[in-house]
Amino acid sequence: MATASVKQRILSWIEEDRDELLAFLSKFVSIPTPNPPGDTRECADWLVARLKQKGVPVEVRSAKEHLPNVVGSFEGGKAGRHLVLNGHIDVFPEGARESWSRAPWSGAIEDGRVHGRGVADMKCGTAASIWTYIYLHRLREELGGRLTLTCVSDEETGGTWGAKWLIEEFGEEFRGDCMLNGEPSVPSMVRFGEKGTLRIVVEVDTPGAHAAYTHASPNAIKIASDLIQDIYTLEQLPVEQEQSVRAAIEAGFAAIDNGVGKGASGILNKVTVSVGVVQGGVKINMLPGHCRLECDIRLPIGMTHAFMLAEVEKRIARHPPARLTPVWTHSCEPTVSPPEHEMLAILKGTVSELGWPEPVSAVSLGATDCKHWRQNGVPSYVYGCSPTGMAKPNEYVEIEEFLHVVRTHALAAAAYLSADHARDWT
Repeated sequence: MATASVKQRILSWIEEDRDELLAFLSKFVSIPTPNPPGDTRECADWLVARLKQKGVPVEVRSAKEHLPNVVGSFEGGKAGRHLVLNGHIDVFPEGARESWSRAPWSGAIEDGRVHGRGVADMKCGTAASIWTYIYLHRLREELGGRLTLTCVSDEETGGTWGAKWLIEEFGEEFRGDCMLNGEPSVPSMVRFGEKGTLRIVVEVDTPGAHAAYTHASPNAIKIASDLIQDIYTLEQLPVEQEQSVRAAIEAGFAAIDNGVGKGASGILNKVTVSVGVVQGGVKINMLPGHCRLECDIRLPIGMTHAFMLAEVEKRIARHPPARLTPVWTHSCEPTVSPPEHEMLAILKGTVSELGWPEPVSAVSLGATDCKHWRQNGVPSYVYGCSPTGMAKPNEYVEIEEFLHVVRTHALAAAAYLSADHARDWT
């Protein structure tokens, strides 16, 4: 059984390594890994070198040369459960550089914060996974089971060549009994599920004509505009959920509003629609013969792609000649893990013991790689920093939040891998 001395050693190491941890995160952020284009080789090489320097098992597994996945695994001193740590290396593109007050890839440590693209989403959480792996390797003889690290590429484009590929190709090596992830979640929440995504493309083709001859052809943009209004009625669909899941989700409403912004709780259990791209027309005095829509639909827990596609197709049928193409490569079903699972209780208890308010259980608005583990029956949980500036200019993480996430992940992982149940230790 893990002892209080294990806990104290972990906390002491983190305190002793404070400057090194910050320098690590700063350097991690300063190596650009925007996706697209998604080439993470330079950063992966740096991570492998650092992990080798720390004397821990590490290797690279890749389906695509420019999308390396940095992984490693080790056994504890006794039999036990298999915990997987997961984070991603790729991040959002920087966007308009002139909108940043600092260089997007600066990794600057200033004003009690670490700054730069991807620091919140999710190099803070990935760094926490890496250092948890390093610290627990030192303690491996005192722990049971197996700990696996997965620092993947391709998460920002769905995970096809990252987490999904690792699980499908290598099965038991990376599936585990439980998965812990450090995506930005706000320290006041532990995420046990996430909304699903259905991406669709709709195209409208008509003969087209001179703009003065509106009698000669339907206007493809007009048809698409009417269809857009119809697609937005999907947001009115009722949602059916298991009572225990609904209760857990609703218990987190206040926390998600505080952490992600007022109004977030209002869409958490609803369908949301975003028509993100509209392309059509050639010239102002030509009646358009083509229009293309790209649409992102988010599904709450309890809905399925099959149900939503049927509803979408009903609406498209009302607007001929519109036709539908689902975009499966970036779509995912809603996923959920048991809200009463031991890991969720461990995370809550660990955060409280560290002197922070006990987090509530919650569901994520956005998607993470947790979906790939949940779809394989593996309970998966997210605990991370605040998403300040995520996908926007001037992204940053508070230093104390970063260190708190490292402490939480390392202690929670050690607790889960204790020979006896963690509740006897924490």
